[in-house]
Amino acid sequence: MFYKQITHLLFSCLMMYGCEKKTDSNPKRMEKVDKKQTKIKGNRLAQEKSPYLLQHANNPVDWYPWGEEAFAKAKALDRPVFLSIGYSTCHWCHVMEHESFEDEEVANLMNQHFISIKVDREERPEIDHVYMSVCRAMTGRGGWPLTIIMTPDKEPFFSGTYFPKNSRGNRPGMMQLIPSIAKNWQQDRENLFGNISKIKDYLKRTNTKSMGDFPDESVLKDGFSQFLKRYDHEFGGFGKAPKFPSPQDFIFLLKYYHKTKDESALIMVENSLKHMRRGGIWDHIGFGFHRYSTDREWLTPHFEKMLYDQAMLSLAYLETYQITGNEFYAETARDIFTYVLRDMTSPEGGFYSAEDADSEGEEGLFYLWTVDEVNHILGIEDGKRFITAYNMTEKGNFRDEATRQFNGKNIIHQKGNLKGLSRNLKISEKELRKFIQSCRTKLMEERKKRIHPLKDDKILTDWNGLMIAALSKGASVLKEPTYLKSAEKAADFVVKNLRDSKGKLLKRYRNGDAGLDGHLDDYAFMVWGLLNLYEAGFDTKQLNRAIKLSEIMEKDFNDNEGGGFFLGSDQSEKLIIRAKTGYDGAIPSGNSIAVLIFNRLYRMTGNLRWANLSEKTLRSFSKDLKQMPSGYTAMILGFMYDAYGSKEIVVVANGRHEETQLLLEELQSLYIPQKIMLFKDTNKRRDPLTKIASWTENHSAQNNKPTIYICEDFACSLPTTDLKKAIELIQN
Repeated sequence: MFYKQITHLLFSCLMMYGCEKKTDSNPKRMEKVDKKQTKIKGNRLAQEKSPYLLQHANNPVDWYPWGEEAFAKAKALDRPVFLSIGYSTCHWCHVMEHESFEDEEVANLMNQHFISIKVDREERPEIDHVYMSVCRAMTGRGGWPLTIIMTPDKEPFFSGTYFPKNSRGNRPGMMQLIPSIAKNWQQDRENLFGNISKIKDYLKRTNTKSMGDFPDESVLKDGFSQFLKRYDHEFGGFGKAPKFPSPQDFIFLLKYYHKTKDESALIMVENSLKHMRRGGIWDHIGFGFHRYSTDREWLTPHFEKMLYDQAMLSLAYLETYQITGNEFYAETARDIFTYVLRDMTSPEGGFYSAEDADSEGEEGLFYLWTVDEVNHILGIEDGKRFITAYNMTEKGNFRDEATRQFNGKNIIHQKGNLKGLSRNLKISEKELRKFIQSCRTKLMEERKKRIHPLKDDKILTDWNGLMIAALSKGASVLKEPTYLKSAEKAADFVVKNLRDSKGKLLKRYRNGDAGLDGHLDDYAFMVWGLLNLYEAGFDTKQLNRAIKLSEIMEKDFNDNEGGGFFLGSDQSEKLIIRAKTGYDGAIPSGNSIAVLIFNRLYRMTGNLRWANLSEKTLRSFSKDLKQMPSGYTAMILGFMYDAYGSKEIVVVANGRHEETQLLLEELQSLYIPQKIMLFKDTNKRRDPLTKIASWTENHSAQNNKPTIYICEDFACSLPTTDLKKAIELIQN
């Protein structure tokens, strides 16, 4: 948009190639760096908690964390601000650090001409959102590391992503970029600033919403049609390469199938989930999904593992299991939870954020295997069978980053189902499963001896909310109390450690320290987790927690004029624009989940306040929903409560009786889109649910038996004590 207006400020190649998104599968090899041997005086980042910022604490660059000190210094010295945004498990962030930020020549230039600020995008999502919008507006591209150069008043005038030390072909380098910008800052500042007003106008337009008409059901059909056009019929997923997991899209398609019975919706989901689970994007030894696939076959992943992917994908697999009854999907969800509870859970109960793609300076090294390694560990006979099962070759299927040649290293993966593989290996499926488990255990033990990728052990409120939602769903669907206990422990951890004295959420916890103001996603995702947690265990404490956080969310984030919610609260630091977005990226947007949770809260409590907030949010984004519904599928999931209606199920029974628990488990495990479940415990003198949901006050047990009320829009059918009859009413 602004490209032609700023090329006269800097030589054209800087702007043409400065913001290329790093998602290709051909990165330059990053040389091994032993940070412990780096003899450089630590900079200001040494006092931070973020693992990403701490990675840069020994750079010769005079980094500042985001804060008033840095901007005051920039004003005092009359220097532009060099803002670099990334995250701890970002491969190209590591590359740029090694090539540029660890280099003395580059650092000297940066220290001479800029005030340099480092930001962890996972800690500061609003800052990242605003300046990523700038990069995409100025160049049409985005990605991390994100590079922004701006005035001391936080007004950007140059953007890009990855820059090496020196120009490489048509790609600009830091040694050319810095002197060019410094010269323009000193000699041609008026022209340099000429574009700022246009950038600010653009940001204001894109972050300002006005309420339109309430969406209609056409967005559901249009969203489905958009996915159908982009669907890869051979390998699943949408588009070509790279391919990203899109759990909220799969969940939307499942609900669309359930309502319309259009088989193509279910086929898209099943084909995608099967290929993902069998492909290299899945860690077949230690479990868990990698971030994305660099090819359309789901073979070669970007190897980092993110907590939010595990949470969202487990939800997709759980719902597919509910709809199909295929144990394959349940097993995948269980394996995801095994990985998270084993490797990504703190002793206190919170969930860690991510694991790096790199180890020993090489992407994916931790996860790759050679034929010789497998034969040595498993023995020739078992090794040969395993190599066949997981499509390994002497040549390998993973290219060396530097030479782009195959070097004998393999990403293990499967190409078909176990039934076909068992026929090929001439053993039963039962024997094959036992064989795979035995081999996996041996390879896992051997892999533990390798240098493990960095674990980002900060605990983020929003991502923990997602994981609580997923584990709670897993507890209900798979009837596994361990998942419920883990979700409860995590929720207690957040309530205890990630709130301030006023009950407001904080963003990040690490090494006993919690800090940073919570954002919209922290509130929306935690409420989602707590609502799922209530419906898994029926502890009204969780429902009360959800309501209290929702009240703070409304007060601090609500856009009373335009509808919807801002990303930052009205108490947060003021940026050049107050950001508001509903578009779903790697995870759903906070506004999308706001529609979902407020529609659920309305139907749980009967309080019209929550319905009004949901409606205003949908009206705020109605134009976007109509134009590109496939980009707002999580919001559509909330809209489905209005479009398709909901079923409110109230069970009244003695919570101590085994019969009651079995009945609740059966109802919880059913696939019922837009289901609301409430439980009144007759064992309690006055069940606290009636205080929260007064519309249930007159619901009582019939003949001292567990009694089920099936309601729609708070109008209930006659109660029944017959579970089969209740299920018929629910599914009618």
